[in-house]
Amino acid sequence: QAHLVESGGGLVQPGESLTLSCVISGNMSSAHTTAWYRQAPGKQYELVATLYNDDNTIYGPAVKGRFTASRDNARNTVYLKMSSLTAEDTAVYYCGQGVLWGPGTQVTVSS
Repeated sequence: QAHLVESGGGLVQPGESLTLSCVISGNMSSAHTTAWYRQAPGKQYELVATLYNDDNTIYGPAVKGRFTASRDNARNTVYLKMSSLTAEDTAVYYCGQGVLWGPGTQVTVSS
């Protein structure tokens, strides 16, 4: 059975960086197109990044230039490196492939 599990969330101060991991298991591969979404309290889901199987990546306008998605196929893991974090980045972050999504990891940016 396939699973995606996010980790690496936590509490950070504004301006700091954080890297999230999405470990993929079962009959799925990190080499496939993988997306990161987030949901802030009281808001709709927002695209953060889509990492395509050819390594091209698109980013949501709110994070472009600050976040970087990458993969390590040897570890079957996709990463999201987040820099220059602000309070507006506070959200639950999810990774997914197709209709399968992980449970999410909480990121809180606060002083």
